[in-house]
Amino acid sequence: MSTENLFSNLAVDSIIALHPYQPGKPIDELERELGLKNIIKLASNENPLGPSDAVKKAINKASADVSLYPDGSGFYLKAALARKLDVSVDMLTLGNGSNDVLDVIARVFLKAGREAIYSEYAFVVYAIATQSVGATARVAKADASYGHDLKAMQTLVNDATSLVFIANPNNPTGTLLGTAELKRFINEIPEHVIVVLDEAYGEYLDQDTCVDSIQWLQENPNLIITRTFSKAYGLAGLRVGYAISHPDIADLLNRVRQPFNVNSLALVAAEAALKDETYIETSRELNKQGLEQLSSGLDKLGLSYIPSSGNFIAVNVGPKAANVYQKLLEKGVIVRPIAAYKMPDFLRVSVGLPEENTQFLAALNEVMKDVQ
Repeated sequence: MSTENLFSNLAVDSIIALHPYQPGKPIDELERELGLKNIIKLASNENPLGPSDAVKKAINKASADVSLYPDGSGFYLKAALARKLDVSVDMLTLGNGSNDVLDVIARVFLKAGREAIYSEYAFVVYAIATQSVGATARVAKADASYGHDLKAMQTLVNDATSLVFIANPNNPTGTLLGTAELKRFINEIPEHVIVVLDEAYGEYLDQDTCVDSIQWLQENPNLIITRTFSKAYGLAGLRVGYAISHPDIADLLNRVRQPFNVNSLALVAAEAALKDETYIETSRELNKQGLEQLSSGLDKLGLSYIPSSGNFIAVNVGPKAANVYQKLLEKGVIVRPIAAYKMPDFLRVSVGLPEENTQFLAALNEVMKDVQ
């Protein structure tokens, strides 16, 4: 028997059927492959501004103590979050990015015989987290705009349902649910079902579209809100996320959370980032302008795209999307193919700096002429 068959036989069935998460191609890998310079990466929804000066100072100061274990409770970061969000500390759970928190939630509430519901075209980690614990995934058909169809999701709820995952805004489509329809959905969900509201891109919303979901927690104790410092706060490389929930849920999550799952530099960086409101405002404004720049450029190219409330746009480049992706790589532009989301004609493009957006649009213009 080959080692592949041996170890497959030893592994849990639900793991065998999993497909690994495919991260965006890193810049140094493309440099090695193609010998290119001045590469731009618009593939992973990272903040093009880089970390703020306040974050850099905090990391530099804390680096002297990296030989010590981090504060396993995240005391200072949780205290800062509690003040910022006006919640109690016992409602918070920290994670190694919000992906880690989503995985913890699945391990607490899912198992074989239980079900999780999420939307078609939703964040792929929901499927991974569900399947890895042997639970059953129920996928609701998306609406015509590639967004969540809450009525379709609601019809899938049954006695076996334990979790419903909702990303708002959604990745990779950028679609956004209205406050009223989302609140109505949560109110109507049975109390035995936990609703996980993933707000990884929430900081990019302006006051007109922002959902004040934390105010719903008192009325809806079966709600968990997850957020991250990887996007608007510019800390993707440090991996810090968190959940806000009823204290009884947070207690369960913290029983499963790995000790020291957030490292020392990440803890101090997130605390510093949380206080830097000017940086967030700058990031939000840069993203707003970037979305307008990309949308205008795509309109001129005659390409359709999904209007986005995140820091990215999913653009329809046609059935040769894989070819377009490869040719963009050859021009030093890294974007994200999303065929794994069953959107084979689309590429997801993160908002970059203005000059990076210009470089992408110029490269895309040349590539589209070649693939016609």
